[in-house]
Amino acid sequence: MLRRLLLYLSQAGWARRWVTGWGTARAFARRFVAGETLDDALTATHALNRKGLLVSLDFLGESVHEAKDTELVVSTYRGLIQRIANEEAQASISLKLTHLGLDIGEDLCMANLRHILGDAKAHAIPVTIDMESSEYTERTLRIYRTLRDEYDFSNVGTVIQAYLRRTPDDMRELAAEGAHIRLCKGAYLEPETVALPIKADVDQQYVDVMDAYLKTPGSAYLCIATHDERIIQHAEALLQRDTQLIQRSEFQMLYGIRAARQDALAAAGYPVRVYVPFGDAWYPYFMRRLAERPANLWFFVKNFFGG
Repeated sequence: MLRRLLLYLSQAGWARRWVTGWGTARAFARRFVAGETLDDALTATHALNRKGLLVSLDFLGESVHEAKDTELVVSTYRGLIQRIANEEAQASISLKLTHLGLDIGEDLCMANLRHILGDAKAHAIPVTIDMESSEYTERTLRIYRTLRDEYDFSNVGTVIQAYLRRTPDDMRELAAEGAHIRLCKGAYLEPETVALPIKADVDQQYVDVMDAYLKTPGSAYLCIATHDERIIQHAEALLQRDTQLIQRSEFQMLYGIRAARQDALAAAGYPVRVYVPFGDAWYPYFMRRLAERPANLWFFVKNFFGG
């Protein structure tokens, strides 16, 4: 119930206006967000790189409603790519299609994405197309495949959410295609007809599709994006049984969450990438992080009322 309430609030305009004007919330959000500028993002990246961790940088933002609003998004990503290259940072980028204009038109979104992917490919920088709510799943996969297969962007990957009922079929197809996939649990408010409502069922589906994907022969690459200790330990056991799979996988975790576990996995020899968001559009991301881990909410409330 609490999770569903927080996910509802992540989409509510009145809640966004109230929380973003609250200094305590802005300060607490910095636990999960590197900052608002490119300098903030690169500072966090270099700090993580020095610890042996890879990074995925995400310029926060979601749906835009006018084509001109995508110009800043594209220029920010292109500037970010240049900074990564110039500073030799060990970083990829992540982006959302609605941030690039998908709700305005698919042609606009594709044109913007091709500019970013072209710059990134020139510098051998990977790009992940984030997955949004189930309303966008089919379009996101179609755009991903078009860019990968028709435009030869070998540096592009996308995301699959374990809580969707369609996920086992999607993962079988993507494994056969040799796709580069980030597997996460999912963090949007979805109807039960579309997504599994019970956490234990989501966890089991995550493990099942992860196992099947990694065991599929070929070049498919899996980013194991979770903070769930049981799933991490299951993945470690799988990789220890077949160490060749380490070359086809990495662990991914969020900035500001379980930093000690990130360090331990990297020290054990596994590739570990930290998802580092930045920008001033932090509210929906922040609320989804609270929904994923209610302990974060109680920590926030305790700090607020504790002065």
